[in-house]
Formats: sequence, structure tokens, C-alpha cells
Amino acid sequence: MAKANLEYYKIFYYVAKEGSISLAAKRVCISQPAVSQAIKQLESVLNCQLFIRVPKGMRLTKEGEVLYQCVREGYELILKGEERLDRMLNLESGEIRIGASDMTLQYYLLPYLEEFHIQYPKIKVTVTNGPTPETLALLKDGQIDFGIVSEPFSLSEDYSVIRVKEIIDIFVAGKRFDYLRNQTMDYEELAGLPVICLENDTSTRRYVDEYLSSHGVVLSPEFELATSDMIVQFAKRSLGIGLVVEDFATELIKQGELFEVKLKTDIPSRHFCVVENQRFAHSTASRKLLALLKESQYNKI
Repeated sequence: MAKANLEYYKIFYYVAKEGSISLAAKRVCISQPAVSQAIKQLESVLNCQLFIRVPKGMRLTKEGEVLYQCVREGYELILKGEERLDRMLNLESGEIRIGASDMTLQYYLLPYLEEFHIQYPKIKVTVTNGPTPETLALLKDGQIDFGIVSEPFSLSEDYSVIRVKEIIDIFVAGKRFDYLRNQTMDYEELAGLPVICLENDTSTRRYVDEYLSSHGVVLSPEFELATSDMIVQFAKRSLGIGLVVEDFATELIKQGELFEVKLKTDIPSRHFCVVENQRFAHSTASRKLLALLKESQYNKI
């Protein structure tokens, strides 16, 4: 059996659904003779009669009913697909998958998610929380659309990296260490104090360890904790000198609960970055949120 033009099936669907050549012609935006000709062509290809003319229009034959059951299911599935695609393109549906740490989420991403959700409330946003190495692993496998990570990290040319916010690592202390408040310390003196750090599998810990090591100093932390929020709480209780990104301690410093331990040479600043794996395409929703984030960029790597 020869294959029929798919357009014939579309016309067949509307003639069968409407029971009328004239109504079908309006639905497909062609002339009535063109509709009649398409049905004749389809009947010729299929070698059977599909419709019987009746006083009120067109009625399916038994063969036509069998064909219509299948064509209707297929064509309406196509229509449903077009409708869902249209909703995605108009940001009325869709999903965005993001990888971010507590730090990048709290001190960079969250306000943008709030703004995006107000504009596009029907878009589902999934945030997978984890340190930079974990986020980059998810990005490599295409399990997230993009990641918000903190330097340092290394990637191949397959990735796009955009710096979006400068961050500063500082040491903070509570009241038991008040004798350090007016001092300016060098790195060697710092190594002799009880230090509170993040665990080893974080970009923050790796960055500071590598930097201090380049100056001949190795920290031996008194406490290694999972989150920076816990570090500031430990430091507030004077359990040690906490190493955190400045944003985590700002409010407690303002309240006088903590103070920054001054160093003779500040640890160089680093950045939050938006990272994309260019091997994978983005959805319309993902591209829209990325455009919002990139408006804040000030230096492309």
C-alpha cells in the first residue's frame, strides 16, 4: 500500500470530527474543493471509501471509523504536544534544574529566584544542594542545567564560566579572643590559634589551604564543620577562630557578637560563578533565568 500525505490525514481528521466538508475547510484554512480533493486522494491511496455523503454532511464508513480511531488518537496527541510546547515557550510551564551550595544560594541566587518566580510562577525550579565539586559532577553528567559555584575550580573548554559576585574570605572570633581585636596578625601567628574550618571537600577550604600553603603555612583546624553557618555559631561561642566568607559573619559583626581578625595581608578575593556545560541545550525557562543572572556579570572568564 502506498503511503498517504500526512496532510491528508489532518484533513480527514477534521472532516470526520466536524462531519462536514465546509466546517473542515474552515478549520484547516483551505477551500472546500481542496478538502474534497484531499479526501479523494486519501481514499485512492488506501483503496477504500472513507465517507458517505448524507443530507447533513459526511458520515464515516466502517473502514473510515477504524481509521479515524487511530488518526484521532495520533493527531490529538500531536495537538497536545504542540500545546505543551507552546506553554513552555511562553513560560507557562517547564522546569529548571540548578546546582548550588548553601553559600551561593543564600548570598547570590535566592533574590534572583524570588524575582523569577514572581514573573513566571508556573515554572518548577529544582535546586540540588551541594559543594562545588558535587555541583560540577552533576553538571558534567547533564543532571542540572547550570551551577552556581565558588572558585577555585578547573574545567575544560566545554564549559562556560561567568563571574557574577566577588567574595572575601575572613577569620572571625568571639569575645574570648577579644585580645586579638586590635592586633594585625601574620599567617604564621594565625596557624598557632584554634581554627574552625569547613570540611576538605569544599572550594572554600581548598582555596584557603592552597593560598596559605604557598606562604609556607599549614592550618591544623580545631573543628572541621559541614556548613559556614555552623562555623559562625562555633566562633560566636569562642570555640575557635572561624574561617568564613564575609557575608556569613556580617550581621554578627554588626551586632558585636563577632569581630574580624585583621591580617597583615588579606586573603585575595575570589568569585561566585555561573557555570554551564555547553554540550547540553537549555530549555526556554532555563535560558530566561540564565539571562537574568548574567545581567549581574562584571567579568567573563
